[in-house]
Amino acid sequence: MKKLLFIGILFGGVALTSCSKDWVCECQEYGEVTTYPIKDKTKKQAKKQCRGDVSIGLVNVGGDENCVVK
Repeated sequence: MKKLLFIGILFGGVALTSCSKDWVCECQEYGEVTTYPIKDKTKKQAKKQCRGDVSIGLVNVGGDENCVVK
């Protein structure tokens, strides 16, 4: 029973960790598509960087809605 619990905790911990990897930010402006790489970030971090989101205290200011992470 202890081994089963240990294995469950181990797999649960691995499943909850965020993997950092490389992403591509794609922005569309005036009919033109621009892409640039985002290196070694989690998906959440890459989305923030791609859109240009800024946090000021408890207020989040959204960035460019025309940009998506792929």
